[in-house]
Amino acid sequence: MSDYYTLPAGNPPVPEGACITGSPDDYNASEAPVLFPPLPAEKLTCGIEFLTDFWKEKYLQEYIRNGGSKIKFVTGRTGSGKTHFLRLMTSIAKEENYKTVQFSAKNIWLHDFKEIYVEIFQQCGIMECLEAVSRHLIQEMGFDYQDIPKGMKFIDYLSQNNSGDALTKREIRSQLRQIFLDNPMLDNNFALACSMLTGSILGYPVLEEQNRELLLLWLKGDRTVKLSQLRALGFFPSRITKYNARHMLRSLAEIIRMGGHSGLFITIDNLEILISRSSLEQLHYTKMKRDDTYESIRQLIDDIDSMKNIMFVYAFDRELIDNENAGIKSYQALWMRIQNEITGERFNRFTDMVDLDRFAAQEYSPEVIIAISESLLNLSKSVSKRPLDAEAAAAVAAQARTGAIGVPKLIQIAMQEVDRDVCY
Repeated sequence: MSDYYTLPAGNPPVPEGACITGSPDDYNASEAPVLFPPLPAEKLTCGIEFLTDFWKEKYLQEYIRNGGSKIKFVTGRTGSGKTHFLRLMTSIAKEENYKTVQFSAKNIWLHDFKEIYVEIFQQCGIMECLEAVSRHLIQEMGFDYQDIPKGMKFIDYLSQNNSGDALTKREIRSQLRQIFLDNPMLDNNFALACSMLTGSILGYPVLEEQNRELLLLWLKGDRTVKLSQLRALGFFPSRITKYNARHMLRSLAEIIRMGGHSGLFITIDNLEILISRSSLEQLHYTKMKRDDTYESIRQLIDDIDSMKNIMFVYAFDRELIDNENAGIKSYQALWMRIQNEITGERFNRFTDMVDLDRFAAQEYSPEVIIAISESLLNLSKSVSKRPLDAEAAAAVAAQARTGAIGVPKLIQIAMQEVDRDVCY
């Protein structure tokens, strides 16, 4: 499903207030134009809040914020609302003061975890977090960072006030060592790089601009950085690879927490590209790369308990499960870790494999379906469209039980039919 509740665009969008033209016999709901303008995910919560409110309370406000870590998988048929769910949870995570990262498997290689780490690093804004750490250090030394004029470094402020003596400088070094190098959650090289970068923010120890850029390039795994250049700084790191990238991610999550955030919330959509054979896709997975991706996810699952304040959510079409030859079931080491061992009569909101089709079958009653259609119309502010009636909502619920399309998209298609009937 698209980022918003929009319909598959087989034709040019219909202007606001306009009706579908042409013969009713030519009308094909599966190729219908978009009838609703793009709407923000956080405005469309009807029905799905049964799950999102639970995640917000149990995970974002409690478990992850208190130092836990988690991996969830979201699946369902085409049009079941997977992407919308990811967007909505990302919006909620931002409100709960999380650093959020979102990307599609169609754009980022997943077989090498280093690629995932690099994408996460680039979206996180580590310098913003280190600036927050520097403010904390200033407070710990008995100064108020708000007293420092904008644009002035801490060491210059100390010198201006006759406090930039050797003893104070030694205290800055001691604080940096305590904050970074003595933190067991941080990789030693990662900690040293962050200590040096924070020192550059404070103005002491001095770090030249080109060396600052070198450290940032190393942190994001840039292969153009020569390790010999870093050794000149008294820094002896190894390169970031798929073998140590998860360890580096743990360090990054800790820096984000130290920067005052609740944690790190990451969503990865469109995982079904692993079994796609379309020549139109930007990335194409061979069997070896696909298995490497499954193994990478398996390793992340096994390592997740060593991390803190981090939550991953992967989303994919049901085909990735149903395909016995190339899907997740073809890699037993991963499938054994994510399959549901116990299935009850009620949808389990704690489950790590979230089936949005099963969720919809339980929660999307005809009354809820009508409410969703009303919500769509209220947000689109269209006077020409009509919500679904009880008969149409019941038909959507019945079709969802046996069809290949999820409830959210079926609602949209049904609303197209209503609008067409009004026009004709």
